[in-house]
Amino acid sequence: MSAKTMVSTIILTLVMTFMEMTAIPASLFCKIEFYDVEPFYFALMVNFLIAFVLCFLYKVFLVKDWYFGLGTKGLGEGLRKHIWPAILATLITAAAFYFGLRPFDYKPTFWKVAIEGVIYYVGVAIMEELYLRGLLQNFIEKCFGKRKNGALYAIFISSILFGAGHVFGALDQPVLTIVCKTVWACALGVFFGAIYVVTRNLWVPICLHFIVDLCGIPYCFKSSSQYPTAALITCLVVNVLLAVYGVYRMVQLGTVPPCTE
Repeated sequence: MSAKTMVSTIILTLVMTFMEMTAIPASLFCKIEFYDVEPFYFALMVNFLIAFVLCFLYKVFLVKDWYFGLGTKGLGEGLRKHIWPAILATLITAAAFYFGLRPFDYKPTFWKVAIEGVIYYVGVAIMEELYLRGLLQNFIEKCFGKRKNGALYAIFISSILFGAGHVFGALDQPVLTIVCKTVWACALGVFFGAIYVVTRNLWVPICLHFIVDLCGIPYCFKSSSQYPTAALITCLVVNVLLAVYGVYRMVQLGTVPPCTE
């Protein structure tokens, strides 16, 4: 990798991480009030759009040969092979949240459920997969060069960083919640990262990421953001199993495809 590629990739990854975690700069000027949807979500979604533009400029003007995997090659086959574990995991965790959060004490509008529970997570899936897999994981893998298991090390390192990032968003939660969220985020990172390596198509983990995030819809019907203990443990077990599935698929593949166009 050239110095320009290294520096620009690291900077863009850090900028996108900062934008997602803080909602800055959009939160400084985006104050949209719409029904009962929290304005913070609109600020984050505007940030997502800004980040997508930055990625486009990065690819077009700075590192033209950088591999993201946003084509159609491997997309259909990747979804056919790997979508079902994600759907099953989502159904199990959504059921755990549903039963754990009852009785529900909030009646949201259609728009709150649609925007906070669905549309927002489309942006989250694209945003996080772009900078965590498309940028960070690929960058780390390139740093390992042709070393054996370089792709696996890249997955684990980027997943640990992904999990660590969830600590900041859960600091107001009990210790058990922080630990479980951190571990299951790491596990999901392994799952998404492994599927990305197996398919080398970023749209596959983007779709799986979106599906898995839908398990949080029951929270639209609850005024509290606390996690029921049973739901925490269920999510932890399910997501660890997804990670095991992802690594198994990599081992089953044998030869890892290179991260090149």
